[in-house]
Amino acid sequence: MEISEETFDALVEEALESLPSELLDGLDNVVFVVEEEPEDGSDTLGVYEGVALTERDSSWFGTLPDRVVLFRGPLTRMCEDEEELFDEISITLVHELGHYHGIDEERLHELGWG
Repeated sequence: MEISEETFDALVEEALESLPSELLDGLDNVVFVVEEEPEDGSDTLGVYEGVALTERDSSWFGTLPDRVVLFRGPLTRMCEDEEELFDEISITLVHELGHYHGIDEERLHELGWG
């Protein structure tokens, strides 16, 4: 599907605002970024880059922000309309924030966020 960068960014903002407060409460030193494509050329929808809360210690203080990256290309290619895109963006955000909270890939799939 074709969508402008501005419309995509607006859907990301709307999806973030609609997430459960349990996922957003306590977010610390995290930025949300939209990139066009994954560097490896895959169809990865998003990625969490950082140190999960469950793995942080005193040496973590003062580090660069963790990043939740959404990839516009793969997300828009898999969706037929804005409603489906919004849903996929929301799912991807939950999945990546799950990693931020220390939930591994297997558990996220068990919970239906894989």
